[in-house]
Amino acid sequence: MNEITVQNAVDGKLGLGDLRMDPAVLKHQADVARMGGNPQLAENFLRAAELATIDDEQVMALYEALRPHRSTAVELAQLQESLIARGAPRCAALVEQAAVVYARRGLLR
Repeated sequence: MNEITVQNAVDGKLGLGDLRMDPAVLKHQADVARMGGNPQLAENFLRAAELATIDDEQVMALYEALRPHRSTAVELAQLQESLIARGAPRCAALVEQAAVVYARRGLLR
């Protein structure tokens, strides 16, 4: 699909692949955010770049696993390891941080 238009969307001619962000574009946006003095936004773009390389079902499984009371500490550790293996270290670090907070707040399953 070369044209992303409202009409093509209405006609059902657009698929998820047409709307997927390119990791290189997200990394460029991170550079712009960093240069603009917004390191938090830059990190968000870099995590998004990692997620853009993972299939949609796995991203939704990650989202589900990070909901309170959905995962055990062991499951989150396994998720963290799988993200590292997929080349998503920033997302893995986010899961690690979530596991610590969930344990402290009683939000683990």
